[in-house]
Amino acid sequence: MKKLIVATAAILAISAPLTVLAMEHSGHTMEHKATAAHEEVVDGVKATFNVQTMADAMKAMDMEMPKGIKETHHISVSFKDVKSGKALTDGSVTVKVQNPDKIAQTKGLMGMQGHFGADFDLSKKGKYGVMCKFQLKDGKTRQAKFWYTVK
Repeated sequence: MKKLIVATAAILAISAPLTVLAMEHSGHTMEHKATAAHEEVVDGVKATFNVQTMADAMKAMDMEMPKGIKETHHISVSFKDVKSGKALTDGSVTVKVQNPDKIAQTKGLMGMQGHFGADFDLSKKGKYGVMCKFQLKDGKTRQAKFWYTVK
């Protein structure tokens, strides 16, 4: 039970916005230097995707990587209205990641403090296809896709 609580706490902790350059955390500033893996404008909505290793995410929060976690990367996406620049934080987002060996992982991304995110297993070296389907508050379904290479 204690391991489950620690693992859950760790997962929740890495759900914090990883795309900001600096944030306040427990009285000290943490520097995050995540760069966008992909940006795309789809029907008036700018989608910005970030991919960060779980190890980097945990290190940035001064936490150790919990044992038994098979996911190696956190994929997050934030949406902005192109005209107003306002963040769009309500909706549903699904990401499908096709591994280099053609095996696919599909997950619904959870809304978390200004972005949507989930953890994926990107442990094999090679090219991953990242396909995102999202429906925001306006009810319109949009899609974005890109390639991400793990070296």
